[in-house]
Amino acid sequence: MVRNILIAGMIASGLTLGPRLAAAAGEVEVLHWWTSGGEAAALNVLKDDLESKSVTWQDMPVAGGGGTEAMTALRARVTAGNAPTAVQMLGFDILDWAKEGALGNLNAVAAEEGWDDVIPTALQGFGKHDGNWISAPVNVHSTNWVWINKAALDAAGGKAPESWDELVAVLDRMQENGITPLGHGGQAWQEATIFDAVVLSLGTDFYKMSMIDLDPEALGSETMKEAFDRMAKLRSYVDDNFSGRDWNLASAMVIEGTAGMQMMGDWAKGEFLNAGKTPGEDFVCIRFPGTQGAVTFNSDQFAMFAVGDDRIPAQHLMASAIMAPKFQSAFNVVKGSVPARTDISDADFDDCGKKGMKDLAEANVNGTLFGSMAHGHAAPAGVKNALYDVVTAHFNGAYDSSTAVEELVNAVEGAM
Repeated sequence: MVRNILIAGMIASGLTLGPRLAAAAGEVEVLHWWTSGGEAAALNVLKDDLESKSVTWQDMPVAGGGGTEAMTALRARVTAGNAPTAVQMLGFDILDWAKEGALGNLNAVAAEEGWDDVIPTALQGFGKHDGNWISAPVNVHSTNWVWINKAALDAAGGKAPESWDELVAVLDRMQENGITPLGHGGQAWQEATIFDAVVLSLGTDFYKMSMIDLDPEALGSETMKEAFDRMAKLRSYVDDNFSGRDWNLASAMVIEGTAGMQMMGDWAKGEFLNAGKTPGEDFVCIRFPGTQGAVTFNSDQFAMFAVGDDRIPAQHLMASAIMAPKFQSAFNVVKGSVPARTDISDADFDDCGKKGMKDLAEANVNGTLFGSMAHGHAAPAGVKNALYDVVTAHFNGAYDSSTAVEELVNAVEGAM
């Protein structure tokens, strides 16, 4: 017990976290939903790094790409008084747990390593609560990507679409060529991911007003009806067996050439890379047509829960390992995302990674970097879930576009 108090005192006083902390490393129990092939490969980068520092990794994977199932499992653990050391978490979910007083304090690590100077302000909005660091950002994902099978694109004319009309023309040609034009998994978060991009394609001001500001006029506008009309058009390019399909299985359809394209965040690239595919040769990455120059983002962060003194050294070592420049580069090269630090070179990244880093930097400067509604970075969970319900009901034919607009206005109002 005395030893634990001494270690905690070292951390609180901001002393060097290196060898002294490593000597008392211990174990981290990590709850996450990175269970696909590409995700698991990326996560192994962190596991291996921590094990080299004598930190044992106890894995607690909960499958489900949007993290909903993981959050349910987390609630049960915390309610039972047995919180994990660290939990993969997104956006407002982090802040909700912080408001409950459930998260630990990473200020000592952050101060020693200068996190304030290298982590973008938009990410700090979710990594801090009341001025205290509570989580360590692993990456920045952008969600408004389209992943296209190169052979299928060549057979459809070879030109990547840059506008909505061009996108429809390419999808039509893919359909004529006998493949499923749009690989998609019928889950609410996947449909909301496409909806994010569709709304953004109708204007950055419109996205901000409707998804960030939750302006009732924007939510109930003719422009929003156009967004739902476009979603209905995209639905016509999906195969009959899409319901319940995991996102990585939709990626596999594109990788194998049975589908032409997938509209998904840049974590999909990890699946292509894990399958041995090369950007530009086997697949093409583009921004959703009409969203060029803008980025919707989410950031995977590991929220650190309040734990006993004996678990704090390993927890802080994990936070430090996550933010190390070498790890930020190595992890994101494999994962498909871009670093959460602004001082990382793009030298080791492929063409899609370099584009992602460039797009993110430009959007940040130009004021066109927006938190993703679909991934919990635009509004709290209640609003996000209300939008999920309307978007997926419309996508599955329960509402026409006019009804969907009305339902969206009512759902958002009811969730606020």
